[in-house]
Amino acid sequence: MAKSTVHNVRYAGMASCVPRNVISNLLDCRPEQRAERERLVRNIGIELRPKAPEWQCFSDLAFEAAQSLIEQLQWSRGEIDALIVLTQSPDYVAPATAIILQDRLGLSHSTIAFDVNLGCSGYPFGLHLLSSMISAGGVKKALLLVGERSSQVGNPIFSDAATATALEFDPTAAPMYFDLNSDGSGHKSIIFPVGGHREPVALKHLIEGRERTIDIELDGTAVLSFSTQRVPPAVEMLLDYAQVDKSEVDYFLFHQANRMINETIRKKLDLPPEKVPSSLRDFGNSSSASIPLTMTARINRELASAPHRLLMCGFGIGLSWGTCLVDVRDACFPDLIKA
Repeated sequence: MAKSTVHNVRYAGMASCVPRNVISNLLDCRPEQRAERERLVRNIGIELRPKAPEWQCFSDLAFEAAQSLIEQLQWSRGEIDALIVLTQSPDYVAPATAIILQDRLGLSHSTIAFDVNLGCSGYPFGLHLLSSMISAGGVKKALLLVGERSSQVGNPIFSDAATATALEFDPTAAPMYFDLNSDGSGHKSIIFPVGGHREPVALKHLIEGRERTIDIELDGTAVLSFSTQRVPPAVEMLLDYAQVDKSEVDYFLFHQANRMINETIRKKLDLPPEKVPSSLRDFGNSSSASIPLTMTARINRELASAPHRLLMCGFGIGLSWGTCLVDVRDACFPDLIKA
């Protein structure tokens, strides 16, 4: 288990942005499908999903979130030393989207900028990577841009969102605790099988009705089993490592997979519903953005007004799962941005 403690890093703030356009899982169907779709919505807990128009990329949403956060923090763009973009929805195969956003945001040429390819579990991994860079020295202020453009009209689960998180060096900050794990033997459980060098896109993949398409393939049974078996012990182990009792954590923030998975995890950990915010109904599964988006949509006023201890756990593609324990104090949490 890759457990670690990071010192001298403050969680300075976070902003989220979603598209203005919203799809309803109850309306996005034919009349004869209504009863079946209502049952589906009850099971997965997702009614509404923000969906970007064709012209809007993940990076456009990330730009808006970062702009807002920089302005509200009153940070000078010249003092931002690092920019990490964590997404599986890059603008291009190459160059990295972080390089493009470094220029769009007007950051210095000395800014470290690179991409990380990770999905549902990504937020704790991204926080660990960026906070470790700050703790090691050299990087004083930095941004983590996380999210996805993964919505599809016919898929009732996935949505589009982007978030920007600001971290900075602070010798008085409380430690951050992390536990990050990977199990590549389950990589086919959530996969885009077509589009990489293993199987490049060909004409046959674009023909409707073919066995393999360019869309995501998801083994729901395998994902349910993985999530409900791996996540509760991971949460318990990180609390034990940090020597923190569950009662000392103000909020538990889980990746918003679906209602069945998240409720099973909550009940296994014996957590009260009020300590486990959910954004599934109104925002769907936004992959790596789902944890910070839930913070913005459900508890941003509380987080901005008083200190809170947060346990965050992302899990999914890879297969991978990451948990972190973060103390938030005097941080900036703007209201949700729609662009």
